Amino acid sequence: MDNTADARQQSIRARADLLAASQDRESRQAQAMIDAFVVQAKAQQLPIVELPARTLSGRRVRTNLRGWFLRNDHSAAVGVDGRYYQLTIPGDWLTPIRGVHLSPSPPPLVLGRGGKDGEAIDLADALKRTLAGQVT
Repeated sequence: MDNTADARQQSIRARADLLAASQDRESRQAQAMIDAFVVQAKAQQLPIVELPARTLSGRRVRTNLRGWFLRNDHSAAVGVDGRYYQLTIPGDWLTPIRGVHLSPSPPPLVLGRGGKDGEAIDLADALKRTLAGQVT
């Protein structure tokens, strides 16, 4: 019985390691795309805007960020620092008053993956739409 439990634990660890490696590869690919986007955005003088967050209840919250939105619902953005940010946050009733300091997230290759039908978009397409001025 002990050997079976050990084998299961090793299998779980191996799958977790494979998943982490896959997510790391994806984030590196996505970051390379974002790096190229930032160069292009600055070269074409794409307007830099304040990047407020929204709480899960929909309240707007000040952040420490400026950059470019990747989605028209303003749920994701690239900061002028070239990092990816999720702009939908949990929050209490004081969050809109205090504001928040957001940390970057590992960028995905697909924004909204696992969400409702029609909400997912490839990062490459989102970056192209932003550069074309289609995201406001």
